Amino acid sequence: MKFSLFIDRNREEEVIVYAHERNELVESVEQLVSEETQLTGYSGKTAVRLYLNDVYCFTVESNKVYAVTETEKFEMKQRLYQLEKIADKAFVKINQSCIANIGKIDRFDASVSGTMRVNFKNGYTDYVSRRQLKSVKERLGLLL
Repeated sequence: MKFSLFIDRNREEEVIVYAHERNELVESVEQLVSEETQLTGYSGKTAVRLYLNDVYCFTVESNKVYAVTETEKFEMKQRLYQLEKIADKAFVKINQSCIANIGKIDRFDASVSGTMRVNFKNGYTDYVSRRQLKSVKERLGLLL
């Protein structure tokens, strides 16, 4: 596959893909640039445009859904299950109140009690529930 990038500040940004067939790579590119990957998060009364690839995880705290980014948390208007449908390829459900961006996970730490802690690249941590452990391992290719 060949890649070309042209930077022209006078033109509207667009992505054009020539492919022999529809495959996972084409679908991933489509998901990255499609309109549904843009969400609106709220910090107080300020609305902020969020892109899925900038979100580390979506988490529920005090019955509110938040998008965790590199440095901030933004309140979301959508419910967690709605965000899970939008972000199904790039994210994995790690517990009942968190879906994580696979690309933003730094490492997993296993404990003696059998739980796994997820460490994100921004320092945020959460845990994989026992109920979700098998599906997380399958999704990341850790289950043999």
